[in-house]
Amino acid sequence: MPLKSIVRELKEMKDGIGGISRRGIEVKHWSSRTRSFIAPDVGPSEPMQEGQWANLPPELLLDIIRRVEESEASWPARAVIIFCASVCRSWRDITKEIVKTPEECGRLTFPISLKQPGPRDAPIQCFIKRDRATATYRLYFGLTPSEDENDKLLLTAKKIRRATSTDFVISLVADDFSRASNTYVGKLRSNFLGTKFTIYCSQPPNDAAVQPNTRQSRRFHAKQVSPRLPAYNYVVASISYELNVLRTRGPRRMNCVVHSVPVTAIQEGGMAPTPTSFSQCVEDHSPFITNLKGKEPVADFSSHSLSNLPATKPQHVEALVLKNKAPRWHEQLQCWCLNFKGRVTVASVKNFQLVASVEPSLNVPASEQEKVILQFGKIGKDIFTMDYRYPISAFQAFAICLSSFDTKPACE
Repeated sequence: MPLKSIVRELKEMKDGIGGISRRGIEVKHWSSRTRSFIAPDVGPSEPMQEGQWANLPPELLLDIIRRVEESEASWPARAVIIFCASVCRSWRDITKEIVKTPEECGRLTFPISLKQPGPRDAPIQCFIKRDRATATYRLYFGLTPSEDENDKLLLTAKKIRRATSTDFVISLVADDFSRASNTYVGKLRSNFLGTKFTIYCSQPPNDAAVQPNTRQSRRFHAKQVSPRLPAYNYVVASISYELNVLRTRGPRRMNCVVHSVPVTAIQEGGMAPTPTSFSQCVEDHSPFITNLKGKEPVADFSSHSLSNLPATKPQHVEALVLKNKAPRWHEQLQCWCLNFKGRVTVASVKNFQLVASVEPSLNVPASEQEKVILQFGKIGKDIFTMDYRYPISAFQAFAICLSSFDTKPACE
């Protein structure tokens, strides 16, 4: 069978998989309303039953999925890979075996890709849309917004003001920000002045890469939700902005300590924690894609977070520290400038580039120290670009960028 026929058949799999519902599996394909990742519900479900698709010889199935994975390199066509993983258990296992992490292939496929480090060579380019009316921020995959608004939604954050702080609750979908939901990914919390921020994650980071003073806080009482949902927030990073009343010290200066990533990750041969799946909340026999009474698809929490850090790594390691790349003063324009390589077109106090801050004793090459790990800047009234790379993830990069949107009366 030609590859095009296979791809066409997979794209029409919505109808084919719909037939599987006769065996107790209800499936919803790529959502045009939120354009978010598709993943299973945490509610009870029947064990996945194998059908005629599972009878393909493993060698043929491996070749088919590999060819489809190589041909569908960008969204929305890449949703075909998710369709493959939704057919049955054998298809799911082979698909997860073939699909590589963003560090290896530079592509985002499954929801867990958002918590895995980006590629080492070229950054993953995204953009953020701000909705002032609803106080929401949406992270999309791609260079710039498309005319048909068929952009790939990665993450959404909602700003919630409190008496002494501000929270940005981050979710996989655009219409559910409940921290008791399995769409909840994490949050960003500021202090009263908006000068210090803490990034919380819904799943525990790798213990070997976290400093001992990293604390955890309960999101809600364990009895209020399913015991399969994690009841804690885990601190993965902290951000601080230098006090700069009346801008006497120039542009904003920020410092970010990524507790979950060791500083050795930027050395040659260094490794950053790479989770393989979300925290446990769905049985192994649950279908990969389901639909919860017409609601939007939710995230796959199929097993505990794992790290690829060596088992012999010491318990306490120094955390990665990111700092502002120093801008230069442009005499003709009479402003501070950074080289964003065309990705930022509007001057804004929110624009920044982050590079690694390392001690000379680590012997990190100068080229690595100058490499921009996260870049954020304005290109329109409510549109901003976000480019990130190894060793941070899309979730961490998005949370850091959200800190730039909060009001900072003591910094400017």
